[in-house]
Amino acid sequence: MTKTDDLIETLAAQARPVRRLPSPWVRLCLWLLAALAVVGALALWHGARPGLGTLLAQPRFALGVAASALTAVLAALAAFLASLPDRARGWALLPLPAAALWVTTIGYSCLAQWVSPDGSSPPGETLRCASTLLASSIPLSLLTLWMLRHTARLWRRGPVLLGGLAVAAVTATALSLLHPLDASAEILFWNLGVAALVLAVDGVVGPRLVQRLEQA
Repeated sequence: MTKTDDLIETLAAQARPVRRLPSPWVRLCLWLLAALAVVGALALWHGARPGLGTLLAQPRFALGVAASALTAVLAALAAFLASLPDRARGWALLPLPAAALWVTTIGYSCLAQWVSPDGSSPPGETLRCASTLLASSIPLSLLTLWMLRHTARLWRRGPVLLGGLAVAAVTATALSLLHPLDASAEILFWNLGVAALVLAVDGVVGPRLVQRLEQA
C-alpha cells in the first residue's frame, strides 16, 4: 500500500498548472461584445424596422426594449457569478426584476393592441423573424455554454438556464429592433415564445453539453 507521504509527492509531481478563469465581469464584457456583434451583423443584413426612431420615442416601446436588454445583461452576469463555487446561488435572482418588467411590457402591449385589426405582419416577415431568431440564438447559446463549461458541478442547471434567459432576451431585443411585429399574438410568440424555447433547449441539452465541453 502506498504511503500517504509518497502519494502526496506523486500527486504533486504530476500536478498541472491550472489557469484561473477570468472574473465574471470580464466574461460578461466579452459576452456583451459578442452579443452586440451578432445583433449589429443582423442589423446590417436586415436593416432596422421601419419607423424605429419614432417607436423609440414612445415610452412603452422604449421601456420594453430597455427591459429585455437589461434582462440579458443581468442574466448573463448572474450566470457567470452563479457558476462559481464560492458565490451564493442567490445571484440567480439578479435578473428577475428586469425580466418581470419585460414580461409586463409585453402583456401591456398585448392588452393595448388586442382589438387592433391592423396587427398582422407583412408577407414574409415571419420567415425573416425566424431567420433572425436562429442567427442570434444559436451562436450566442453555443458561446454561452462554452463560457460556462467550467460551471461548478454541484449546480450546473441554474447557470445554464440563466444563460438561456440572457440569450432569449438578446434575441427578443433584436426582434423588437429589426422586425415590425406589433400584433398581440406575435408579441407573445416572438418574445415569450423565444424565451421559453431557448430556456427549454438550454435546460435539457445545456448541462450535458457543458459536461462534454469540460471533458474535452
